[in-house]
Amino acid sequence: MNAGLTLSDEAATEALGAAIAHAIADGGVLHLRGGLGAGKTTLCRGLLRALGHRGAVKSPTYTLVEPYAPGGREVFHFDLYRLRDPAELEDIGIRDYLQPGAILLIEWPEQGGPCTPAADLVLELCEAALGRHARWEAVTPRGGAIVARLDAALRRA
Repeated sequence: MNAGLTLSDEAATEALGAAIAHAIADGGVLHLRGGLGAGKTTLCRGLLRALGHRGAVKSPTYTLVEPYAPGGREVFHFDLYRLRDPAELEDIGIRDYLQPGAILLIEWPEQGGPCTPAADLVLELCEAALGRHARWEAVTPRGGAIVARLDAALRRA
């Protein structure tokens, strides 16, 4: 993983999500890794609120995907933790979610195997001595642009 940041609490995790929201200019696919309770959904909540969503943000553990349209942006929050068979992603038409400008937030991407859309950015949350640590890595040129904007925003903060 390229860059990282220590997150002292839930508010810091939401703030990172907000910074990512502002760094995603033209959409992208984010793979969110980390154990149960690592803060993946909290990060998604921060991202969605920064884009203008005012309602609840829940983990779509049982529905697989929760669609949002804050400020007219298409955001699809996937949680693949309970996915029984990667082919289920094809059954729900996962490729149809790959629309221009859409943001796909995919928790537990490894559960979807080869059916999971390729990441532009991989973000991992893990336990740290003073809270949690977030690490991210660009996987595509689009991911590289997201990371450049994110790193610039975090340096200004």
